[in-house]
Amino acid sequence: MPGRERQLSSEPGQGGFTYLGLLFAVAILGITLATIGVVWSTQIRRDKELELLFAGDQIRDAIGRYYSEGRVYPATLADLLEDKRQPLAHRHLRRLYYDPMTASQDWTLIPAPEGGIMGVATTSQAKPIKQANFSMADSAFENAETYADWQFIFMPRVGARRRAAQPPHKP
Repeated sequence: MPGRERQLSSEPGQGGFTYLGLLFAVAILGITLATIGVVWSTQIRRDKELELLFAGDQIRDAIGRYYSEGRVYPATLADLLEDKRQPLAHRHLRRLYYDPMTASQDWTLIPAPEGGIMGVATTSQAKPIKQANFSMADSAFENAETYADWQFIFMPRVGARRRAAQPPHKP
């Protein structure tokens, strides 16, 4: 037995290396999981931005189609679902899209000068990740401070109606 006591007492610190190794592994795992969380969160925001661009473009295009059929803006977004100005109801929008940034349908409605709705915007005040490389229709969104600055507005082209009515110019 005395030899055995000597053996145990000659290795006093070996249990500490295992504990330190385990602490180091837990720290590495925590840092890795935190990094994955940040990347995942950023990707979710990018996906929501794409959804916002899609929904906003769909609503703006529907407002444009509604306007082109009567030269008036819709009074509500519901008018885009079923346009009753003609004998047969017409659908300019398949469904009312929700605002992906707020997960609701409480869009900020942008009024037209002569009445009705000429566009929509989100109510989110968060700073966008996407700052450049927008489509031509969304080029005004570059360097926006908040998502609420992304206003999906339909503006009729001035003179487009006149040009269509004029015959082509012959030299």
